[in-house]
Amino acid sequence: MSGKADDYEAAITPSASESVATFAERKGALSRVQHALHVNPALVPLFVLVVSISLFGLLLGSKFFSPFALTLILQQVQIVGIVAAAQSLVILTAGIDLSVGAIAVLSSVIMGQFTFRYGMPVEIAIVFGLAFGTAIGAINGWLVAVMKLPPFIVTLGMWQIVLAANFLYSQNATIRSQDIEAEAPLLQFLGTAFKVGAGEDGRGGATFTYGVIAMVLIFGVLAYVLGQTAWGRHIYAVGDDPEAAQLSGVNVKRTLISVYAVTGFICAIAGWALIGRIGSVSPTSGQLLNIESITAVVIGGISLFGGRGSIMGPLFGALIVGVFTLGLRLAGADAQWTYLLIGALIIGAVAVDQWIRKVSA
Repeated sequence: MSGKADDYEAAITPSASESVATFAERKGALSRVQHALHVNPALVPLFVLVVSISLFGLLLGSKFFSPFALTLILQQVQIVGIVAAAQSLVILTAGIDLSVGAIAVLSSVIMGQFTFRYGMPVEIAIVFGLAFGTAIGAINGWLVAVMKLPPFIVTLGMWQIVLAANFLYSQNATIRSQDIEAEAPLLQFLGTAFKVGAGEDGRGGATFTYGVIAMVLIFGVLAYVLGQTAWGRHIYAVGDDPEAAQLSGVNVKRTLISVYAVTGFICAIAGWALIGRIGSVSPTSGQLLNIESITAVVIGGISLFGGRGSIMGPLFGALIVGVFTLGLRLAGADAQWTYLLIGALIIGAVAVDQWIRKVSA
């Protein structure tokens, strides 16, 4: 009787080797997913982007899934996308820049004021605006790298300083769109629209702006630089472990200062694009660029702990926000649903990042 019971138990109980094999198979599948996300961190935001476009396309039909609507999303996210590209560089070094929005706005104000207040050629005014944004970024980098101050505190203080300087310098005055069109149309250049694939009557087709082209070019250049140059590898090394990077021969201070300087330069380009987007030079524009850029970066899969992430992720993150914003608006939903879904995506993106880190360990 006892022998039969043992035989029955053996028949229904998996052997130790089978249990280990099952566990190894599960662990192997999990490891493959983790490895894919680790090597290609932009896969998750890309998947979310494709799914969201498909869902809104099914729900709204041609009202959403059309060249005009899809390129409208690109136009709406161009400023956030450019600033998110700048923010990504800093976050890859395990820092954060809360002054990006203020730098963009002040750069646009400098371009406008130098043109209309001082009568400078518009080309020179734009160069001054770009140089000023770069200089502010370099100061941030110097305070972080040399003075060893926390990036959050440095850029929080710089945000307040630049914001106050913006209003004091501009005297809270807006340069009107009509004046810019008449005297300095180059300031609005990045907002100039052109159509692709339109009919003979000018209808249909996709509508782009030069600001969209600038955004795509910035992401393309950064993707090459981060993936193919020593400077790009140094950025990842500093974000992953600055002490180990220093021991391996990386000049951490110079890398950090250059990252913040490039960030300021890209933000200044965003300021130029902002003039083209809204048509005027306003010191009150771009108030939410800080939060929106961080949102795009986090949803895009760049780790807030630094050292890991794809620069293309924030582009997908910005587009995801644009898709949800336009899709819900066309569906007639309350605007608060956009914030709710974006908030859920932010938490989900951070959870995925933490999961990857735990599995890697």
